[in-house]
Amino acid sequence: MSEPDAASAGAKPAPSNLVMRVLAALVLAPLAIALAYAGGWLWALLVTLVSIGLFAEWLMVVGAGSTALTGAGTIVIAMMGLCVAAGALKTAIIVGCVGGAIIMLIARGKFVWAGTGFAYASAALLASILVRKDLVNGFSALMFVLLVVWATDIGGYFAGRSIGGPKLWPRVSPKKTWSGALGGFTASLAVAGGFAACGIGKAVPLLLVGAVLSVVSQLGDLFESAVKRRFGVKDSSHLIPGHGGLLDRLDGFVAAILMAWIIGFLRHGVHSAGSGLMVW
Repeated sequence: MSEPDAASAGAKPAPSNLVMRVLAALVLAPLAIALAYAGGWLWALLVTLVSIGLFAEWLMVVGAGSTALTGAGTIVIAMMGLCVAAGALKTAIIVGCVGGAIIMLIARGKFVWAGTGFAYASAALLASILVRKDLVNGFSALMFVLLVVWATDIGGYFAGRSIGGPKLWPRVSPKKTWSGALGGFTASLAVAGGFAACGIGKAVPLLLVGAVLSVVSQLGDLFESAVKRRFGVKDSSHLIPGHGGLLDRLDGFVAAILMAWIIGFLRHGVHSAGSGLMVW
């Protein structure tokens, strides 16, 4: 979940805006953690609603936010969330494939962008629920991903502001710096080390996984920035005070949770992805 201009040395935000960012984070972070701990239908409901929001914002960013397209995406993503929460993963995938085709037909001239946005939101939905569904290590795996992403954002934000220096990719994100990227990367290693110190996983594997997730998180942030720059959009919406929209807040998390699920799936299979991520 990326802070606005994380890993950057941009202009210092107004105090009122910084206060709004902090207050929003103090409300949203505990809520996300509480529902992640609860798991089950509560977590699936949150993830489904957020995924619908991601798709709706994506459509607005790319200039395809029609009522028909947004409505179709809402129905399909809601059905996928219901299916995967109930354990019917194959059905969820079939619904996603059929629904995605319908969405692309409705989008017409914007079918590539609409299809990409639907795939983006669907990947966030499936990976977030499947990682948590691991009954043994689902919660610890989900918290590991969340904390690595948050640490990457926060470490990058403050390192970029205090150190500055060469820009990371000025064409895509003019304010992000190499110092911010390295600061966020270092912070993510501290999280991995903290988990290992608490006996939740082995140090070396967690450090490697944390490093991978941090880099992927920052790439996810850059990807969303590139899409917004392509369409001349500053924020995906103004839903979250001080943070912009869901896309602005969750771009890094979406990339990281998808990578986390892939790692877990390759090691321990579909239903034990959390253990595959944390147990080495």
